[in-house]
Amino acid sequence: MNTLQEQLQADHEYLIHPLTHPTAHQNPKIWVAGRGSIVIDAEGREYIDGLSGLWNVNVGHGRAELAEAACNQMKQLAYYSAYVGSTNLPAIELARKLSELFYPSINHFFFTSGGAESTESSFKTARFYWKAVGKPEKVKFISRMKGYHGVTMAAMSATGLPAYWPMFEPRVPGFIHIESPYPYRFVNPTPHLSDGVAAANLLEEAIVREGPDTVAAFIAEPVQGAGGVIPPQDDYFKRIREICDYYDVLLISDEVITGFGRTGRWFGLEHYGIEPDIAQFAKGITSGYIPLGGIGVSDRIYEAIQSVPPEQRWMHAFTYSGHPTACAVALANIAIIEREGLVQRAAEVGDYMLRRLQELYALPHVGNVRGKGMMAGIELVADTATKAPFPASANVGVRVQKEMTARGLFTRVVGDTICLAPPLVTTYEQIDQIVQIIADSIEATVAAVKA
Repeated sequence: MNTLQEQLQADHEYLIHPLTHPTAHQNPKIWVAGRGSIVIDAEGREYIDGLSGLWNVNVGHGRAELAEAACNQMKQLAYYSAYVGSTNLPAIELARKLSELFYPSINHFFFTSGGAESTESSFKTARFYWKAVGKPEKVKFISRMKGYHGVTMAAMSATGLPAYWPMFEPRVPGFIHIESPYPYRFVNPTPHLSDGVAAANLLEEAIVREGPDTVAAFIAEPVQGAGGVIPPQDDYFKRIREICDYYDVLLISDEVITGFGRTGRWFGLEHYGIEPDIAQFAKGITSGYIPLGGIGVSDRIYEAIQSVPPEQRWMHAFTYSGHPTACAVALANIAIIEREGLVQRAAEVGDYMLRRLQELYALPHVGNVRGKGMMAGIELVADTATKAPFPASANVGVRVQKEMTARGLFTRVVGDTICLAPPLVTTYEQIDQIVQIIADSIEATVAAVKA
């Protein structure tokens, strides 16, 4: 039996982690167990999981029925290719189930292994569609700053977080960014319009500037997640849909984080009363118990896929598309969400969480508290009157994260914004604990910064 120190040494010697750099991995946690909203490290210490693993463990940790679903399917048929000419029962049943849950116009699904593959599938499908209908010049994609769509090459090129770019340049050509609606900091250039409409109109400006005949699609998260949990203004997406329709541009909804109940609805754009042309998903479809993602396409896009001649077919594929075991786990996961009413629970507990977090405004450096369902962000600033941020040298976000971890809350900080997305099964008592830990951690950090 290796000691904890030996395991950590082996980790340093053999494992490359996402976003790796030795300065960020000096004292990593080794996670060994989880139950509900609690995760346990190798030293036996328990923490509230403030980010559902990585925005994905919606039904909570330790769900034996998901392990059993995987085991039963593996014993019968762990894997077989779902390339054209083959299929399997779990993939068929999952696609049928998703057609019931998704937006009414989206009834056909392609499966991937995760979010970045789903983004790539969306982009390729959008380009395919425009070629299939005789508009082959429509190849560009518009996305938003602070948006996150994955870090494969095209997905990274759409991602609007510049830290991901420099060491992998040049990015894929044909990707354009507009500003985020970011209600706390958006500067409205047209004050006679609402902030939401003004922010959406940045899309129209970009389409006109690039040329409508060259733009294939606009991709957006209903709530920006990794950029700092940023819900848009209520009228933002209605205007976005109008612009996309007017200029004949597809709307891709990135539901990788917001899907499967996270926002208090099955899918994020339901809050805003519109439907996308393509919806991509991952994370919550299996609650992270096994990798699975995918895209759903509107009926008109599916018709294009079906109607082209064989030599122009949708030549897109992954080895693990329609993986029987992953699809079986997804079906069991969705059954839990439905049986336990977790979508409605996310709405109710999420409302409570946001109300409790808004009490943090009593602290002098809490600039903005925002959220939707079981997603929230708490942005810390040096001056709440001017919204001036702390200097980067103060390392406020990193310090707050260390304080929260020491007090039993493990979550993510983006810059100086504390991100929260606890499992949908998180209790009211645990929400109270989260808020208290955050308050204590902010106070301790500010005291240290000012010392």
